[in-house]
Amino acid sequence: MINSDEKSIEELKKRSIHTFVIRSGHFTNAEKKDYEDLLPVWGIPFEHKKLNFEKIYGNSNPVVIEIGFGMGKATAIIAENNPNINYLGLEVHKPGIGKLLGEIRTRKLTNLRIIEHDALEVLEEMIDDESVSAFHVFFPDPWPKKRHFKRRLIQKPRTDLISKKISKSGYLYFVTDWLPYAEFGLEELEKTENLRNKFNKFAPHQEWRPETRFEQKGLDANRVITEIMFEKV
Repeated sequence: MINSDEKSIEELKKRSIHTFVIRSGHFTNAEKKDYEDLLPVWGIPFEHKKLNFEKIYGNSNPVVIEIGFGMGKATAIIAENNPNINYLGLEVHKPGIGKLLGEIRTRKLTNLRIIEHDALEVLEEMIDDESVSAFHVFFPDPWPKKRHFKRRLIQKPRTDLISKKISKSGYLYFVTDWLPYAEFGLEELEKTENLRNKFNKFAPHQEWRPETRFEQKGLDANRVITEIMFEKV
């Protein structure tokens, strides 16, 4: 028998509402070359089959998935600072993918891989339930117009799908510079089964998360950086 959350996830698949738009951006020659040369090395093709993390990384270390890593600088720094954790970045923006691939080469990272595809499809088709130690979602598109709220990543039933993939005691870490989205996301996460807020409301700043150029733009525009962290129970 299918429960209501599973039914909602199935309905979401049928509607095919994307949480992203592939925007045109400047693709430098260096980023393009790294994209073409290095994606076959550190990229994982999208397939309709579950990933074997031990085979991919050559170890049984915990796996953290980042949804939408942008230009990837923070991703690379976190991976470099935590060599005993494996990281998987999901992104569709080619210049950002090329940039992060260059960081992987420069920093000689062995614990970071990339999938260029819609993150929700990757979760549905390639990730086993309760196999991910954490999800990082840093500055996703806030979709500020009400008619676009349906595209927001942090909302049910998408958070139900993410929750299914998190292992026991794992966490979801969401950061945004759009306060209305933070408040919206907090309400949605509080309604998500098996997730519990680690803090009273918003989380304190996590010192291990590097500041990004995008984050600095938000601060320069006097927007509040809000952090939320829920754990799997």
